[in-house]
Amino acid sequence: MKKKTSIILAMMLTVVMVLAGCGGGKVTLKMATGGTTGTYYAYSGAVSQVLSSKIQNLSFDVQSTGASKANIFLVADKEADIAIVQNDVMYYAYKGIDLFADEGAVEGFSAMAGCYAEVCQIVSKSNITSIEELRGKRVSVGDIGSGCEFNARQILEAYGMTFDDIQVNNLSFADSASALKDDKIDAFFCVAGAPTTAIVELATSNPINILEVDDVHAAKLIADYPFYTKFNVPGGAYKGVDKDVQTVAVVATYIVSNDLDEKLVYEMTKALFENKDEIAKAHPKGAELDPKYAVSGISIPIHPGALKYYQEIGVR
Repeated sequence: MKKKTSIILAMMLTVVMVLAGCGGGKVTLKMATGGTTGTYYAYSGAVSQVLSSKIQNLSFDVQSTGASKANIFLVADKEADIAIVQNDVMYYAYKGIDLFADEGAVEGFSAMAGCYAEVCQIVSKSNITSIEELRGKRVSVGDIGSGCEFNARQILEAYGMTFDDIQVNNLSFADSASALKDDKIDAFFCVAGAPTTAIVELATSNPINILEVDDVHAAKLIADYPFYTKFNVPGGAYKGVDKDVQTVAVVATYIVSNDLDEKLVYEMTKALFENKDEIAKAHPKGAELDPKYAVSGISIPIHPGALKYYQEIGVR
């Protein structure tokens, strides 16, 4: 009996040693995204698959969440290791302003990589041709307390206007498009990847304009709010809008816990950009990955591991 027991114990010890040798250092990161029907969730699913296939002993637990603001708290509370957020929202969190004015500054996270543009699109009836002409008009600025509402406030501010100068409507993007179609509003702000489905559908039945944020006003906006970048809505993105229209954008950005290992974050950042084509095959937004653009909208500290990669390739 003693001999049999010794054999069993020896076998168990061997199995443990083999498993330790094969799977030693295995890391599973919790990745916070957004709703299951949104871009954040699908995009992060593609990214997680590619990164886990390129980095040995790394896997991801991709979680559906309430998106940007919720994700920042999840990382800060150590309930997630990596998350995708709007770069303006992460700036508010780091500074403890606007969306985070009540909670105060949030700690424990840093930026890893900007990924793709979430474009500030100001959609108007065809008889309105400039942002200045919005004065006195019925304008939807997004849901109350949303990131879009803050973007609308900031863009109008660059043009010397406040919400007191317009007739404010607080509608979702889809409801804004319907309201413009039904002549209940004259224009609306929409912050999303371009082309945006709600605007595409609107433009098929109603003539619209996408209003320009010119160089002078874009420079003022970026000086006041460094998370903005300039961005062109490509001509042909919407019916009747045949030429490129310059506007500004915020950037969908990965943040990580400050506690994550520097080498691991370096490897993730490197794999993200060096496998752009593979990510793009799984999700079209992967085509926008560009290290230079990635750092242009980051206005909070970058994780040392990511910073090492950017310095290595000369973009930071």
